[in-house]
Amino acid sequence: MEYYKNKETVSEYIKMAAEVDGQELIDVLKHHLPKGSKVLELGTGPGTDFHILEKDYEVIGSDFSEEFLKRLKKRFAEGIFLNLDASTIETDEKFDGIYSNKVFQHLTDDQIKSSIYRQFEVLNEGGVVCHSMWYGEGDEIFKGMLVNYQDEKSLIQLFEPYFEVLVVEKYMEFEEGDSIRLISKKLKS
Repeated sequence: MEYYKNKETVSEYIKMAAEVDGQELIDVLKHHLPKGSKVLELGTGPGTDFHILEKDYEVIGSDFSEEFLKRLKKRFAEGIFLNLDASTIETDEKFDGIYSNKVFQHLTDDQIKSSIYRQFEVLNEGGVVCHSMWYGEGDEIFKGMLVNYQDEKSLIQLFEPYFEVLVVEKYMEFEEGDSIRLISKKLKS
């Protein structure tokens, strides 16, 4: 995904996403994850949701893009940011929650399965995950990037081996039912 590594395309993305945030998704998360919990955000990007999350949680941001990480460290001087790939989550740290907003659409189903297993491993007992994706079936290439759509059935199948699915529902980001959110709780090890 070269798109997120290039200075010009990162700037383009930041402009394109300037009016979009995960406030509604985070409000749903708050019903399932106590204030003050340690949360890993996968795919922090420009930091829009990081800024919202840090009001209620001890949040650690992450991204695989050095360009985003450079900008995040400048914008949030006190923030902690890890260079992580969402499919492998190579860290020894433990978290109470893991959050992502429209990150998993860039992963194949096998990469999502790998990520889910790693999320299970890095979460504390009773940990919660909260993710949003574009709703639908199949996949396509958009601006050179994979967009892997998910629906209720596919998400439940992906997460159920390791998580109790608490919420899986469609919602509107730009058009009615264009997005889906999932909140799940880690099953006992």
